[in-house]
Amino acid sequence: MNWSMIAENNDWVAVDKAAGLLSIPDRQGKEISLKDLLKQKYGEIFTVHRIDRDTSGVILFAKTSAAHQELSKLFEERSVDKFYDCLVKGYPSSERGTIQVPIMENPAQPGRMMTHAKGKAAVTEYQVIEKFRGFSLLRCQILTGRTHQIRVHLQYIGHSIVGDEWYGDGSPLLLSGIKKNFKISLAAEEERPILSRLALHAAELSFEWKNQPVQLIAPLPKDMRATLQQLRKWAPASGTITKKPR
Repeated sequence: MNWSMIAENNDWVAVDKAAGLLSIPDRQGKEISLKDLLKQKYGEIFTVHRIDRDTSGVILFAKTSAAHQELSKLFEERSVDKFYDCLVKGYPSSERGTIQVPIMENPAQPGRMMTHAKGKAAVTEYQVIEKFRGFSLLRCQILTGRTHQIRVHLQYIGHSIVGDEWYGDGSPLLLSGIKKNFKISLAAEEERPILSRLALHAAELSFEWKNQPVQLIAPLPKDMRATLQQLRKWAPASGTITKKPR
């Protein structure tokens, strides 16, 4: 299934989106989106925010116009805490840091973003959760909501997300790249990647709704969990951190 329920009430529905599924219809409208699927179930549904097609994890939709206005206001006022988990190449210079660099659309490549002094303010906080040989697992919190913000900011500090075709080299993660003396099976014509998509997951949304705290959590999907298991087995490194930032 390309989505699963996290929580819902009379005002909104939160789901865990699978990687590869559009959040909302694109301009061509030829491809099914998560919003289309939810409309089939709920009828009218309202977009509050979105996550990239290749990003998995928590996404929130409003069920009513009034709830849409309230939720949109929370996002605009930065009253929603948004946490993402991602696997990046290399090791950031510090285990915790803040990236505060403006972002704008790349005039030479419409749809793609870039850091630029004339861009809109963008702030990303990160913490290293676990280190491997050549890779790091990060927990990121975005304090602004710019398009592709985490991807652009991590590229800016020299640690692009694994599998990022736009802001990294886009190469899939192969077992042969982390396991010494790797030999492909005789039955296999070519090696299958451990992970062949953007290693970015929307892990948590937290906010207050009707004077009650709401915490929406999407566990790491199977493909990312399997990737981490392989890295722990074949590319261990010291420096594991177990406390997640809040």
